[in-house]
Amino acid sequence: MASTSRYLQDLFGLDGQTAVVIGGAGVLGGALCAGLAQAGAHVVVADVTEEGCRNRAAELEKLGGKATWTTVDVTSRASLEALLEDAKKPTGRCDILVNSAGVNNGTDFLDHTEEAWDRVMAINLKGVFVACQVFGRHMVDNGRGAIVNIGSVTSHLPLSRVFGYSASKAGVLNLTRNIAHDFGTTGVRVNCICPGFFPAEQNRKLLTQQRIDAIMNGTPMRRFGEPNELIGALLLLVSDAGRFITGTHVNVDGGFTCAWL
Repeated sequence: MASTSRYLQDLFGLDGQTAVVIGGAGVLGGALCAGLAQAGAHVVVADVTEEGCRNRAAELEKLGGKATWTTVDVTSRASLEALLEDAKKPTGRCDILVNSAGVNNGTDFLDHTEEAWDRVMAINLKGVFVACQVFGRHMVDNGRGAIVNIGSVTSHLPLSRVFGYSASKAGVLNLTRNIAHDFGTTGVRVNCICPGFFPAEQNRKLLTQQRIDAIMNGTPMRRFGEPNELIGALLLLVSDAGRFITGTHVNVDGGFTCAWL
C-alpha cells in the first residue's frame, strides 16, 4: 500500500504543471499562488503592477516554489495573449488558469456612475471572458487543463453598496457554467470559487463597524476568512482529485450562503 503522503501527492500534486494566477499580487491571489507553488506547480504571477508581481514571485521562491512573473492588463486581449506566451516558456504549455483579478466600487445604487460600472465590468467580467477564451483555446488544443474563476457570495446574494461588483460576480458564475458546458468533452474543466468575506484591498474601505456586525450576524462561523483557507478548494478543482468536477462552484464563506439561500 502506498504511503499517505504518496497517495495525497498523486491526488493533489501539481508537479510539472504551469499555473497562471491573474491577480496574483493581491491578498487572495497571493494565497492561491502559494498553494499552487507548494503543490509543485510552476506559478506565473500576473497582475497590473510590476512591483507587486515581482514581490509575490520572490515570496514564492522563499517558500521553495518555482515562480516567474509578468504584468498584465485584463482589459486588453493582446496583453492576455502575451501572458499566455510567457506562461508557455517553462514547459511549452499552460495547465492551470486562475482568474482572481477584481475591483469594487462602494456606492449607493442611485449614485453608481456609468464610468464606475464600466470599469468593474471590464475587469471583473469581460477580463474573465477574454482570459478564458485565450487560455481556453490553448488548453483545448492540448486536450487538458483546469480553469478556476473567482466569484463571490454576491454571485448568489445581493449586498448593499456593491451593485456593479455583485452583478459582475453573478456574471462570472454564469459564464463559468456556460464555458464548462461548452468544454465538456475537451478535457478542460472550468469551475468557480465563491469566497465569503475576506478583508482584502477592494473591500477594506467598505468595512464600517456596522457592516462588520451585519456580516458576522449572517455568518454562522462568526468570523472573517483567512486567505489560505481558499487553498483547499483550489487544489481540489485543479488537481486530479477533482477530475470529474466541472461547471460548478465551491462556496468558501463560513456558512454565509447557507444562512441566506
